[in-house]
Amino acid sequence: MVKVTSVRFKKAGKIYYFDPAGFDPKKGQHVIVETARGLEYGEVMEDVKAVGKDKVVSPLKKVLRIATDEDTKRYQDNMKNKDRAMAICQEKINKHKLDMNLIDVEYTFDKTKIIFYFAADGRVDFRELVKDLAGVFKMRIELRQIGVRDEAKMIGGIGTCGKGLCCHTWLSDFEPVSIKMAKIQGLSLNPAKISGICGRLMCCLKYENDVYVQMKKHMPEVGDRVRVGGQYAQVVETNILKQTVKVKYIGKDDDDRSNDEYFTVTKKEIEKIERRRDNRKKEEEITEDIKELLD
Repeated sequence: MVKVTSVRFKKAGKIYYFDPAGFDPKKGQHVIVETARGLEYGEVMEDVKAVGKDKVVSPLKKVLRIATDEDTKRYQDNMKNKDRAMAICQEKINKHKLDMNLIDVEYTFDKTKIIFYFAADGRVDFRELVKDLAGVFKMRIELRQIGVRDEAKMIGGIGTCGKGLCCHTWLSDFEPVSIKMAKIQGLSLNPAKISGICGRLMCCLKYENDVYVQMKKHMPEVGDRVRVGGQYAQVVETNILKQTVKVKYIGKDDDDRSNDEYFTVTKKEIEKIERRRDNRKKEEEITEDIKELLD
């Protein structure tokens, strides 16, 4: 086990582990730590704790000190200077007529470097811009292009639910989201309804996905033939949360001999599930393709 201190540098940002180095910072305190970018001012998210060696990337960077009043004042001054830096950078962007959207700016704690975040549709030649900015700020300049999801995280906004964006308020890491998650949950596949303001699939599709996947196990799909009470029926609708399916009774040969009546039954009442023949055929074809590749 390794003792670590959990530190976050931005609101809803990623949490990093550091070596306490003999200090005992408490949750809510601020510390000065050594990072790959230099000295940084961060907030302690948890008291010192022990974690397994597999949870950390060695060697851990160290906590240099508990933040003093002077450290806090320097951090606040850096934050105040952001507006001026943004205005100067935007002026230079307009001067060079660059097709880029300035999003945010960040000073390192020790003011050895200033980082400008921007969004753009393609590659941008900003070499002349960097020279101009270096002449003004007299420090190292870094321009970092970010994607639409990171842009939304930095700027913030209101989601379709009426609340602040998860990524801006509390979600520290982006997790992969796929259209399959929307299908499993039975949501409309209209892009306008399942996309966030960033234009990508909404992060909240991931939240309940594991529950839906677990509950969908052994559930028939629409079009499957099932046997209920000794009779064959075709599934026309499923409700994963209620664990029920809507069926229409059919003849033994899977033909159209039905009485046009629909019944709702629970998963427990289903005696047998026969997958659709076209699905089985596709699975067989895929299996044959895999065999050919292996051979």
